[in-house]
Formats: sequence, structure tokens, C-alpha cells
Amino acid sequence: MLDTVLDTAAAVCLVGGALMSLAAAIGLVRFPDLLTRMHAGTKPQVFGLLLMLTAVALENRDPVMVPLIALGWIFQLLTVPVSAHMVGRSTYRTKHLNRSTLTQDDLQTVLDRAAESSPGEAATGEGAGTGAATRDGRPTDGQHTDGTSGTR
Repeated sequence: MLDTVLDTAAAVCLVGGALMSLAAAIGLVRFPDLLTRMHAGTKPQVFGLLLMLTAVALENRDPVMVPLIALGWIFQLLTVPVSAHMVGRSTYRTKHLNRSTLTQDDLQTVLDRAAESSPGEAATGEGAGTGAATRDGRPTDGQHTDGTSGTR
């Protein structure tokens, strides 16, 4: 009886995880810009992975697998938001986004305030930093957004 319940729970988790992954894939294809695609690719995918890993743990029925599966999911949970944040930040700063899809733009307000308080950094678009810049407005720390050498 317990085996049937665990098998059914694992099947439900597998189907749920597959549906979450499918939703992420459809969102990646259908959404209009990078920020919304990034949201579609990260949010359901992490939960879908949790469901898939739960199904593996239920089917395996070996207590040794639980810490390994938990470790895999924790690493996914730690890396996906960070990578999404970095992609979103670089998209925003390089002006490769559709501003009409933004409902609230807190970062622009912060950048505008930083530009008003320190005019030397306004040309670089940086809100904080060393303040040192070349004559053409590029920061001296090697961080260029025009594709020249030193781009990070």
C-alpha cells in the first residue's frame, strides 16, 4: 500500500515538474522582451526542478539520496536568481529592454539621483564607483559598455 502511494506521489511530482518546465519553455518563446523571458525561465524552472527531484527521492526510497538532491536544489536556488539578476542588470544598463513593459522603474530613479549628486559619474551611467573617468566619459577601471577591450 505504501509503495502505491509513493509511486502515485512521484508520478504527480513528475507531471507537475514537467508542466512547470513546459510553462518556462513556452514563456521563453512567447514573451516579448528579455526581462519577461528571464522571469519565465527562472521562476517556474526552479519549482519544476524541485518537483522532479522530489519525484526522484520518492522513487529511489534511499535516505542517502535526500541530502544529494537537497544540495542540488539548493545550488540551483542560489545560482538562478543571481544569474537572472546579472542578466537583467546588464540588459537595463546597456539599454536593451522595452521600457513600455516596465510597470515600475526604481533603478532609473536611483541612477538619476546618483547622476545629480556626482556629475563626474553621470557620463558612465554608474551610480557608484571610484568617480575616475577618462576624457570621453569612460570609467578608468576597465569597465566599458561599447565592446572595446576591458569589457566585463
